[in-house]
Amino acid sequence: MTAPLLPQSCATPDAAAYEWLRTDAGFVDRSDRLRMTFVGAKAAETLTGLVTNDVLALHAGHGQYAAALTPKGKVTADLRIFHRAAGDFLVDVSAAAAAGFEAMIRKYVNPRLAAYTDVSASLACLGVVGPHARQVVAHALDCSPSDFDLLPPFAHAAESFGGDTVMVVRSVDYGADGFDCFVRGTDAPALRDALIASGALPADGAALEVLRIEGGRPAWGADMNEDTLAQEAGLDRLNAISYTKGCYTGQETVARVHFRGHVNRYLRGLRAESLPAGEALVFADDKDVGDVRSRAVSPRLGTIALAMLRREVETGSVVTVRAPGGETPATVVDLPFSA
Repeated sequence: MTAPLLPQSCATPDAAAYEWLRTDAGFVDRSDRLRMTFVGAKAAETLTGLVTNDVLALHAGHGQYAAALTPKGKVTADLRIFHRAAGDFLVDVSAAAAAGFEAMIRKYVNPRLAAYTDVSASLACLGVVGPHARQVVAHALDCSPSDFDLLPPFAHAAESFGGDTVMVVRSVDYGADGFDCFVRGTDAPALRDALIASGALPADGAALEVLRIEGGRPAWGADMNEDTLAQEAGLDRLNAISYTKGCYTGQETVARVHFRGHVNRYLRGLRAESLPAGEALVFADDKDVGDVRSRAVSPRLGTIALAMLRREVETGSVVTVRAPGGETPATVVDLPFSA
């Protein structure tokens, strides 16, 4: 049974907290996410047969964004995969998608080919988001910011803290530059204190949500679920899909959509003066053309939302958003949002 999309409130951040994230650096504890290791000579081959991206193409020290799909090509989970060393991978999954991903692993992965372990309790994930994130992380870890200058998204560097290794990953999950520190759980409180002492103020959750929506990055459970095709969620736009790799679960549908040239609906942006509360549908000329997903009040852009819309709805067109709380006009825009 497909989990329904989560009811969406409107993220309304404190303006100062939002501005701090956009101009400096904020701290966020991301340890609620699922973290699993996959180890063995067949680990890369096993993972590449499960997800939309090409794990076999990853060099050690690099990572990628990907999705795990149902056999019908719909999104079971979106995830990050990090190649730590030969035959050694760390997979990081949002808390909302964790149960579905774990069920998929139990169903499809032979532990004799790729031993998998849930390390969420022993490995923490501490993030810093914002334009000064690299300086904050470098100061906390007593290393040079230049250690991170050449890291592409999802790649990592190995640093030291408290005598243990910290894996520092370049993160773009919130649509803004940032770094995630994967650290032994017992060292997490001390590293948290060091990051905050180095200038990363604890981030406001609503401000982080606004950054994510502005960046056009879908969240599993809010903007996509097992009723959503990978391309409908824009995962191809986010470089989460390889069209040249070998077979994987759901590939037939993904390839058919790709070579057909389009999906019938996909995730777009909406800008409005305000949005009515509650479950909201989108209409064009009184025709139902989609629904509103995540929504927020951005101090920079005003009221914005992610919406799943029919492909015939053109960018720049004015639509009507209707909900039990009323209706309002909104303008359709491409993702990510721009000022």
